[in-house]
Amino acid sequence: MRAAVVCLVVAIGSFARPLFAQDPPPRIPFAVIDVHGSIPSFPSEDPLLAKSRGLSLAELPGSGLGTQVAVTLYPLRTRLVTFGIGGDVIIARAKQTPLAGALMADGVTPLRSSEEEFRSFSPQMSLNFGSGSGWSYLSGGIGQSNWSLAPAQGLADYPPNTEPLKTINYGGGARWFIKSHVAFSFDVRFYSINPGAADLYPGTPRTTLLIIGAGISLK
Repeated sequence: MRAAVVCLVVAIGSFARPLFAQDPPPRIPFAVIDVHGSIPSFPSEDPLLAKSRGLSLAELPGSGLGTQVAVTLYPLRTRLVTFGIGGDVIIARAKQTPLAGALMADGVTPLRSSEEEFRSFSPQMSLNFGSGSGWSYLSGGIGQSNWSLAPAQGLADYPPNTEPLKTINYGGGARWFIKSHVAFSFDVRFYSINPGAADLYPGTPRTTLLIIGAGISLK
């Protein structure tokens, strides 16, 4: 699935190139800022994740919403590719509120609401294909993240999720400039998170999150 996503990003991005331009297309600018709303796909069927926080599978929040900001500089260009370097920050949250009277699998224990939050910062390097009017890219980086998950009530009974976890991210996207300094852009990214250490509960398992974002880019 990951290979298919990468191929789709490159294929879609190729349409960002002007087809009928009479003059040479503009070069990719020196710097771009991306501001995206995002949809994180948190695991909702992982028994090891549920066990690591004393939850049942039915109490895992699943998908949520987030905000992603990235800054990229483009210091090196060749005829075929422009190299980028920058950084990416993302904050994503999800919340699960069960229906009134909903019970766990034992038919006795009430389901609890729960909250989940993912924060990550990572330097990134990218390969960019296209022109200043629109281009696609593949990028990746290694950084740290914090991933918290706990029942919304009784948080005092759970150890805080402050452990920094090594995280590798990789993915791609594209930008189409609809005005001279404003573009529509999207990004599809996987975050591969290292396992967490055991505390009151077993450590969180190694997990890969898929986060899809879309918004604007400014140059």
